[in-house]
Amino acid sequence: MPRLNGKICLITGAARGIGRAIGSAFHAEGAQVILTDIDIPAGEAAAQAIGCRFLPLDVREEAQWATLESAVPQLDVLVNNAGITGFETALRPHDPEHASLEDWRAVHATNLDGTFLGCRFAIRAMKSQGTGSIINISSRSGLVGIPGAAAYASSKAAIRNHSKSVALYCAQQGWAIRCNSIHPAAVLTEIWEPMLGDGPDRAERMAALVADTPLKRFAMPEEVAAIALMLASDEAAYVTGSEFNVDGGLLAGSAAAPG
Repeated sequence: MPRLNGKICLITGAARGIGRAIGSAFHAEGAQVILTDIDIPAGEAAAQAIGCRFLPLDVREEAQWATLESAVPQLDVLVNNAGITGFETALRPHDPEHASLEDWRAVHATNLDGTFLGCRFAIRAMKSQGTGSIINISSRSGLVGIPGAAAYASSKAAIRNHSKSVALYCAQQGWAIRCNSIHPAAVLTEIWEPMLGDGPDRAERMAALVADTPLKRFAMPEEVAAIALMLASDEAAYVTGSEFNVDGGLLAGSAAAPG
């Protein structure tokens, strides 16, 4: 029997990258998958390719989550994947000295507020049945300091801690609603393309970016999806409040210090 047979699973930020890979993996294991994203054309295209449902969602907007409650009254799995680095539109300073308050707040609005609203939505949708799985996508950057991306690192660290608070709260209520976080390092998604390019030095650029990673390569989105699939399934029924590094061994020892 498929591992997620009949489970209703919603994934945010699922138009591409890790979110889309998770949606594909869940669908292949029998789940009723709902992709959400702020990018409606890309989200609809992803859903059509996978063979699942798409709903538009800006995770920063509380009113849109309220609307989603009517569209998705029952839920078994939520993956809070939507996130930004802050460098999507321009290479502005994001270090602790020069980052603007506006840029700081923008990163936290998507990454942290979006995850808070998603967890709240999931708890309310799952508590009547008393079971469910909430999976929050944090980052390797949520476990170490990143001087040049302070807002991103701060938001991902907060996601790590909030996941534990959600896990403990649900357990206190007597619900088997689990909450865990996944912490990927460098995953080969579209976000890296501007840095990698398509020139003859692409392989050299890739190697330089993962030089400090013991396995010496990028992760693939499907490798993150595999961990999410395990956490979504009943195989992980006793796993809550935990964190899972998908980093090629980067944080295994002090020799792999982040740059």
